[in-house]
Amino acid sequence: MTLRINDTVPNFTADSTEGTLNFHDWIGDSYAILFSHPKDFTPVCTTEFGAAAAMAGQFAKRNCKIAGVSIDPVEEHLQWKADVEKVSGNPLNFPIFADDKLEIAKLYDMLPADAYLPDGRTANDSATVRTTFIIGPDKKLELALIYPMSVGRNFAEILRALDAIIATKGQPLATPADWQAGDDMIVGLALDTDAAREKFGDVEVVLPYLRKVKAPAA
Repeated sequence: MTLRINDTVPNFTADSTEGTLNFHDWIGDSYAILFSHPKDFTPVCTTEFGAAAAMAGQFAKRNCKIAGVSIDPVEEHLQWKADVEKVSGNPLNFPIFADDKLEIAKLYDMLPADAYLPDGRTANDSATVRTTFIIGPDKKLELALIYPMSVGRNFAEILRALDAIIATKGQPLATPADWQAGDDMIVGLALDTDAAREKFGDVEVVLPYLRKVKAPAA
């Protein structure tokens, strides 16, 4: 299936480094980050898991869980996990789903339905399994970022995007380019300026369609 923003993400039950988990049940009432990998024991992905482990506490403060998925079995994930912890100096306290049968990769449209793993395969055989999904407590897709194998993910940017999603949820607001938590926000076009002043106080009218307000208190 093709996944688009606001689609309910597919559910699955799979083995992981923390046992067999039902994905939707595991998310519960939290936000979730699911980030995928073409193969274990690859250099870029090792640094990414290390970065995620280092920032796991920051995501937890925002009621957001993290999970990885990689195209290898749990036994290899557990060996790789030890390497990640050694390199990063941080415990890896979130699950890594096994997807050695490509079921999750196909379910999330990262590989075509007829994809298979050849004998002697390398990471290049599943190179497109490099997507980061931000999922809401309602199990709907909030954001997806696709990376080539040569470009490591920026988890500070993923955290910033999560902050923006949370800050605008249920509010007639948006975030401008390079926004950081606490910066001024943009008033949505559905709200006229008088209504914006009534709701948010002072409104800076940069252009008739670009109006800024202070970020509401969390």
